[in-house]
Formats: sequence, structure tokens, C-alpha cells
Amino acid sequence: MNQENTQIVAAFYKFVSLPDFAEKQEPLLAYCLAQNIKGTILLAKEGINGTIAGSRPAIDNVLSYLRSDLRLQDLEHKESTADTPPFERMKVRLKKEIVTLGLPEVDPNEQVGTYVTPEEWNELISDPEVIVIDTRNDYEVHIGTFQGAQNPQTNSFRDFPKYVRQNLDPNQHKKVAMFCTGGIRCEKASSFMLSQGFAEVYHLKGGILKYLEQIPPEESLWQGECFVFDERIAVVHGLEPGTHELCFCCGHPLAEEDKASPQYEEGISCPHCFDSLTEDKRTRQQEKWRQYQLKNSHSLGNPKL
Repeated sequence: MNQENTQIVAAFYKFVSLPDFAEKQEPLLAYCLAQNIKGTILLAKEGINGTIAGSRPAIDNVLSYLRSDLRLQDLEHKESTADTPPFERMKVRLKKEIVTLGLPEVDPNEQVGTYVTPEEWNELISDPEVIVIDTRNDYEVHIGTFQGAQNPQTNSFRDFPKYVRQNLDPNQHKKVAMFCTGGIRCEKASSFMLSQGFAEVYHLKGGILKYLEQIPPEESLWQGECFVFDERIAVVHGLEPGTHELCFCCGHPLAEEDKASPQYEEGISCPHCFDSLTEDKRTRQQEKWRQYQLKNSHSLGNPKL
């Protein structure tokens, strides 16, 4: 990796009361742009959530700027690196929720589950009395998860409450341990489950990313890769880039075996979208792929395909 051009990727969130969140949007965006930072930061009454990338000094400056607000002075973040900028632009968006569960009455600022550090996680999820739940969406679980974890098979985090109500019973499931990419979804999920009467609710502090950063592979109970929402697609232990790519047509993460399938055609289809591809959609997708290649060839100084 070229250290001079290395991009520092910083992910952070904090549930905290920010009644003036809308007033923070423009100054924060201006400061990030001045530092040549790219990524997305979400602001809501319930807190802040973001992933940004830039040079080492720029990331340090933005984090210091955020922490200058006394409400965010203890804002924690996780770091990884990328060879090339993983985001194309900088956005600061105002939202109703910094992670959308669709239940505004669920407030992690009021109650939340018990945090479990990565060092304590293996022992907890190895307890046969503990039910382990992956709170991420189905396509994320598909490429990697913890041994023995349940997959709620949700398409959206909004589906999680329905899964809990239909599949879990606070009288039967006494101990519940949950995890997600960076920890934020579990804050909401644990708060929701406590409101539903579950007594012992645990969640992985810092999420899968902190676990992969701190736990060596030989001690790990993680299987596969961890999907991330940037151009790296997935990461492995040490937060090194994984092997997955995204289907240009449907956006599903693809492993090497997916690309070896006869249903895979670069830029056109993959095993996850092949059956839904009509002739009309295939024609439109072929043109979309052609335009994409044309654009990229021009950007590389080679206008001829």
C-alpha cells in the first residue's frame, strides 16, 4: 500500500440528544469539504452516524471538530485504510433516525443492552443458553457471520421487530446476544428487545469491525468476510480488504464461486438476479454496462473500448 496516498477510513456513531442537529449540518459540511474529506454523516435528534475517508491529518481534524461539541467529546471511532478513496463525495444529511428501525419510541438514550467487548464475546456466544442473533440484512449475513448465529433473513432493519415478535419469546429466550457491523443497529435492537420484556440482552461493543480488528484469526469465531458500505465491499481480520465484489446489476456481494456460475455475466447478471432478468431488462442492462465501460475508459485516458 502506498503510504503517501493511503486513505484513512473512520466510522463512528453516538446516540445522544441533539435537538439542534439541523443547525449543525451546514457548518459541518463546510468543514469537511475544507479538509477534502469524503463520505456520509447522518444527523438526527437522536445522535450522529458517519463514515468518512481522507488523509491522516484531515481525519484527525474532523474528529477533533466533532468532539469540540461537549455532547460528542467522548465520540468513539473505528479506523481502517484504503488504497484509493472509497467515497466519491461528501454528504451531511438530516434524518429522523441515524439508523432506521421505524419505531421512534425506541430510544437507546433511555435504555440499552449490556455491552460485551470483543475479548469477552467468544465466551458469551459459546454459552449454550445464549441465543445469538445477527441483526444485519440477509445479503450481509450471506458472506459472513459468527458460528451458530441465527439469521433473521431481513431485507431491511425495519423488519427486525417483526422477526423478534414472531420468533422470540422473553419467557423462553432468557439470554440474547446480538451483533452487527459497527454496533449501531444493536443499540436500537437491544433497546427494542428490552422494551419487549427480554431480561438479559447483550451486544458486541464496536460490532464485527472492532472484533476483526482486535481478535487474531486463530482465536476467532467469525466465519467469512464482513460486508462494509463502501467501495471495499468486504473486510477480513485486521480489517484488510476482502475478496467480494458487487454485482453491477443488482448490487449483491459476489464471492468467487458466484462469479464461476453460468448465471454470472459481468455487468449483466449474477446468480442472485439471473431469474428476474427479462429480455427487456437484459437489453437495458447491457446498454448501462456499455455506458459504464465507456465512461471508465475515458477517465483512464483511453476513449476507445
